[in-house]
Amino acid sequence: MLRWPNICYRMNKTTLTFGDYLRSYTAIAAFFIILLLATPLILLLLLFSFGRLSNFVIEQIAPLIVQPVFWISGITFSQKLHADTLTSPAVFIINHSSTLDVLTLLALGLPKVRFVAKWQFQYNPIFLLLGRLTGQIFIRRKDSEKAIIQLQKTYGRVKRQRLSVMMAPEGSRSHPGIIGPFKKGPFRLAMDLDYPIVPIYFEGNQNLSKGGTLLTKSGELTAHIHPPIDLSDWKLANLEERIADIRSQYLKWAGVKDDSVPPVG
Repeated sequence: MLRWPNICYRMNKTTLTFGDYLRSYTAIAAFFIILLLATPLILLLLLFSFGRLSNFVIEQIAPLIVQPVFWISGITFSQKLHADTLTSPAVFIINHSSTLDVLTLLALGLPKVRFVAKWQFQYNPIFLLLGRLTGQIFIRRKDSEKAIIQLQKTYGRVKRQRLSVMMAPEGSRSHPGIIGPFKKGPFRLAMDLDYPIVPIYFEGNQNLSKGGTLLTKSGELTAHIHPPIDLSDWKLANLEERIADIRSQYLKWAGVKDDSVPPVG
């Protein structure tokens, strides 16, 4: 599940330069100015199309909003598809450890995707309006039972519209280790929907942003989109083993050799 900055003690302790601070504050201001200017247009598109342009907003407009923010921050963003084609619909999963993750998700522009985000995002009126009108999924992270019920209520719409779903198995940025324990939710969701899992590994995000703020160093971010994982032979009996296997791939991509974190939390 995605969340805004809180604390994250796992970041590299490289000191930000004056240029980093200047670029970061300018980028933050630019992001909210662009968002404020774009919001009326987006709302008109969604209202007059009765929501039918939601995918256009997510796939085309959202990346356009993020591009100047990355440029001002001195960040070069790229995508690498490690498969012949992008599988869709699917349950996409990401490693979540940086304040840059939300912007990176928007920059991806994945087709017909809906994000699972924490309920508190809606406390911002802009995010509330845009999130609801584009059909994003908000769940109460601290109440597992309610979160499951809220997810289950979306199954019909997701299947009917052949939407993909984006989730962070670690649940939040505040977790032990470089790759935190994976929660079962995204994988149960994929099994219930009969969707494949598509792992996405964000390279560079954790190194550039300390996590407690939106301040960031300049550098390169790469979203590695890996081949889909077929769940046809997954059972509840072997679910934790399968989840641990996927998490081990993330540890490999992150270069983690010694890991004492429980694989499933």
